[in-house]
Amino acid sequence: MRVAVIAPPYPLEEAPAPPLGVCYVAAAFEAAGCEVAIFDFVVSEYSKAKLAKLMDEFKPDVVGSTSVTLNFTSAAQIVCDAKDINPAILTMMGGPHVSFYAKETLAQYPGIDMIIRGEGEQTIAELVPVLKDPGSWSGIKGITYREGGGVAETGTRDFIKDLDTLPFPSRHLLPLSRYKALGFPISIITSRGCPHQCIFCLGRRMVGAKVRYRDPVLVVDEIEHLLSLGFPRINVADDLFASNKERVAAVCGEIRRRNLNFGWSAFARVNTVDEEVVRTMKEAGCDCIAFGIESGNTEMLKRVKKGITKEQVLKAKEVCEKVGMSVHGSFIVGLPGETAETLAETEKFANGLKFLHGYHYLAPFPGTTLYEDIDKYEIELLTRDWSLYDANRPVTRTPGASPEDVIAFVHRFEAECNEEWAKLEKGYIDGTNTPMENLRVEGNRKLPVSFKVIAGDMIDSCGALPSAGAVTDTEALDILSDRISAETGFDPILVKKVLSDFKRGGHITIVEKPDGTRTWAWSPNPAHARKN
Repeated sequence: MRVAVIAPPYPLEEAPAPPLGVCYVAAAFEAAGCEVAIFDFVVSEYSKAKLAKLMDEFKPDVVGSTSVTLNFTSAAQIVCDAKDINPAILTMMGGPHVSFYAKETLAQYPGIDMIIRGEGEQTIAELVPVLKDPGSWSGIKGITYREGGGVAETGTRDFIKDLDTLPFPSRHLLPLSRYKALGFPISIITSRGCPHQCIFCLGRRMVGAKVRYRDPVLVVDEIEHLLSLGFPRINVADDLFASNKERVAAVCGEIRRRNLNFGWSAFARVNTVDEEVVRTMKEAGCDCIAFGIESGNTEMLKRVKKGITKEQVLKAKEVCEKVGMSVHGSFIVGLPGETAETLAETEKFANGLKFLHGYHYLAPFPGTTLYEDIDKYEIELLTRDWSLYDANRPVTRTPGASPEDVIAFVHRFEAECNEEWAKLEKGYIDGTNTPMENLRVEGNRKLPVSFKVIAGDMIDSCGALPSAGAVTDTEALDILSDRISAETGFDPILVKKVLSDFKRGGHITIVEKPDGTRTWAWSPNPAHARKN
């Protein structure tokens, strides 16, 4: 059986990295004996014609996708496009959004046949042997599917007890050179589960209240493998990496035992870190911890069941400063009870922390307590256009804070950031920046160029070269740069810098075609990319 897993588009503003959930799904299908391909539309712009070509080449029996709320709409449409291209295939979706919006999704999208709810790996293992026998589907827990003229739903599946039984994510099916060229950290998980009850978060319902841990040796095996593939930086995507001191010591100790030298970041709660934990993480290479702080108003923290205090935020800040750990804090505007006064209190508190922080608009995702009890919390949903649920625009209103109020608040913060950035840009031009400041400016300038070159498939479309010997490699890079600059309108010098970085990093290479001509191409995945 052939299975195509769709990696749906993900906006540049959200730092698109190799999609971990997609790779876990692909690995589950591979472990069940399927031949699997990932159709990646994160680093290759989507079109229905491109999908049709991929399907014609691979000829899948099943096409599925997993997504979060912000890219659910595009993922669902791509799956429906696949059904339109070949009505004989079975289509399915999984992920946090559809897990709690299953029947509604099937009602809205006739081209989707099945929803896999919650953790999907065990469901996939049981489902694959009976996929061609719909009469047996009723015995598989964790699915919602079409049956006759209606919809059937089986019982809820228990959470996977032993995460070490899961195969490593099938990242070998991704175009790894494109992701390395884009430059965002690659993510891993070392655990699943969250016992906390924040009303705006899906974590507890999606992965369970009990935290389940992977063997530290297997975790660091995966890290070592990713480093060997050329990814220099890791993001630990656990909800609660720092919540268990012994666990932190075990993972970090294994990293140090192997003398692995790399930078990494992790998420943590302010009430779970102390000097010992932060120092242990730093000694193993961690250089940034991200804290969800949410609000500077004590009553709002209680209302959303965050379970932290402002004093704990200040203590965590003090600990990180003492150890020399960088910190990033995130706040949510528009929470239940938000007013002009609470916004001002949050702003004052955030500014007083003196570390990097940002603001997101509240986005009540399906499945959260907030979404399901929306009236209780006096939140008005302004839209159910899920593509707008990226936390970068208001989709809600509270009695005390209109969308215009929260927009003005965020815009004022962004204006301050832009003012600081303008100083860096000026320093770049004037030659007054430090080398590190210039690197930041250049990186910011290069990023949209890189993403356009990568996702626009421009290495493929602009890469043709004369036969071997006709031009040098330097001239070949100039040819590619000139073509891309002409097609995109980007500054030729900037394009040349981006392409030089790609070449220097080994992400692009010149290959000879059977007819003797040459072309630029993305470097193939290393032979050891598959991790067993």
